[in-house]
Amino acid sequence: MKSKVYFSRDISPQTVVKLYSLLGKKLEGKVAVKLHSGEVGNQNFLKPDFWKPIIDEVGGVVCECNTAYDGGRDTTAKHLKTLKKHGWSEYFDVDLLDAEGPDMTLEIPDGRVIKKNYVGKNLANYDSLLVLSHFKGHPMGGYGGALKQLSIGIASSYGKKFIHGAGDETNFWNPDPDTFLESMADAALSVVRYFGGRAVYVNVMKNLSVDCDCCAVAEDPCMKDIGILVSDDPVAIDRACLDLVYSAKDDPGQKHFIERVESRNGAHTIEVSAELKVGSEEYELTEV
Repeated sequence: MKSKVYFSRDISPQTVVKLYSLLGKKLEGKVAVKLHSGEVGNQNFLKPDFWKPIIDEVGGVVCECNTAYDGGRDTTAKHLKTLKKHGWSEYFDVDLLDAEGPDMTLEIPDGRVIKKNYVGKNLANYDSLLVLSHFKGHPMGGYGGALKQLSIGIASSYGKKFIHGAGDETNFWNPDPDTFLESMADAALSVVRYFGGRAVYVNVMKNLSVDCDCCAVAEDPCMKDIGILVSDDPVAIDRACLDLVYSAKDDPGQKHFIERVESRNGAHTIEVSAELKVGSEEYELTEV
């Protein structure tokens, strides 16, 4: 069967809740809400007021992990300060999953590149997962969506280095590009297995810059806003987003965005994730 992906061109907090309801998959127990807290200086990340209705709907806790590069989120002290500065801790209960070690290790015996994934140990406190992604470009991954949040996003600071370096944390900045993408697919697989299907994914195609929310200095958006997608399949939702980008032929910024994705072979993450059965590239898009 094709995976269900619900889509609306209306970009509003209320639409996120509506599409989640249409999906018909209620997240039970204690819900971890993985989102991007935004690097200090970034202008494109989605703010707390946008996400508040859906987080309130699931009664979730905002979860983040420290970064592996210098900036406003690479230590627990700095990240907590940034979470406060950006309003997250004002609106929500916040859990920095790797605030204290040791990391939790998720085994990936059938991983293509990496056989372990290191995540913040506090992940063990949650029963379900809601992944809220701002879909956009990315300097290394080509694009950022649900699969990046599952992999790099949920990995601890050390785990991020491990994924980037394709199992060699000392080679963080100079990995073989495709091997890095395959490592992300492996890491995403481990998190999907950990939650055993108790997960929902939201991708918001707004502020479509070629740069990630992790960039303190990011390009302004180059494409027009497209819409919101919701699914319980991270592969299908990311594939649907890329398909929507490719179909936006009248958008003057499309070529620039696609160049970023293709120059990094970004779709490779989706393809390998499908091969690993993280999800399916076959989807049914229902526009609302």
